[in-house]
Amino acid sequence: MSATRVRAPDTLPTRTVDTRPLWLVPVLALCALPLIGSWPTWTTLTVAGLAMGMIIFVMASGLALVFGLMNVLNLGHGVFITFGAFVATSALGWMTQWSQSPSPLVNLAAIVPVMMLAMASAALVGWAFERVIIRPVAGQPLKLLLTTLGGMTIGEELLKIVWGADPIVLQLPAGLQGSFLVGGAVIEKYRLAAALAGLVVFLALTWILNRTKLGLLIRAGVQNREMVESLGYRIRRLFVGAFIAGTALAALGGVMWGLYEQVVDAHIGGSTLVLAVIVIIIGGLGSMGGCLIGSLLVGLLTNYAGFLVPKLTLVSDILLMVLVVLWRPEGLYPVVRH
Repeated sequence: MSATRVRAPDTLPTRTVDTRPLWLVPVLALCALPLIGSWPTWTTLTVAGLAMGMIIFVMASGLALVFGLMNVLNLGHGVFITFGAFVATSALGWMTQWSQSPSPLVNLAAIVPVMMLAMASAALVGWAFERVIIRPVAGQPLKLLLTTLGGMTIGEELLKIVWGADPIVLQLPAGLQGSFLVGGAVIEKYRLAAALAGLVVFLALTWILNRTKLGLLIRAGVQNREMVESLGYRIRRLFVGAFIAGTALAALGGVMWGLYEQVVDAHIGGSTLVLAVIVIIIGGLGSMGGCLIGSLLVGLLTNYAGFLVPKLTLVSDILLMVLVVLWRPEGLYPVVRH
């Protein structure tokens, strides 16, 4: 009796990527053009919206990272945004001569250490936050929501004790002040720099999660934690490291948002947390690519609505979220768990 030979397939199955959500950003921008009516005004609003979206992405990416890997919706995320912005006000105050120098290189030498200091400080506080607040209620979603929300409230009050309740001015470095004209459109220097910085953060996160051994272990731990632990890897440590990285990203976003608004108070974390939650719901609760698309959509829509119908600005983002969820209940690119 002869054995039956099974012929191998000529080609391996390829993974298809759903490109439909990628078209939402250009479609929204093009739909806004005839409503605005002026090409220079539309260009100005679009660049401003993209810059705002990239800043929101930096703030929301930490929240998406933590939820995607640990399945923890950390409502205390906003306090790290505020903390990073406050650290920047103090650090830039110590480096006034550098930040207000006419040389862009000197400005860069001032702002980069400030961002690194804010991220390192938030990472340290995030480590304590995870041990004291998150770990005791791990695996209990309702208690996690309540305790992290309580942690944010306590954190805001502690920040008021240290930096006060009054708003603090966070002045842009001299090299990032002002704007330039492109075909009649006004492009602010800082917004362009913020958009580029957000793009760098997205590319770095994508590379780490998809092209490194660390990212492979983390993603494998999400899919099958027991299998990875049986190979000798301590997934919990990796997840704690991811949580700390998420708090550092929140602080970086807080610095960028503080420079964007040029004023910092103890409540910016609460307001920006709402935007971050909307973004990750639109993106798919843990998807980094979805988080980016959601952030750009929110940034563009906020600027367009603020120009066309200012009274609808506050509800436009929620309306966008509702429309996306009606189309795709799990978000644009939901994270698959087994």
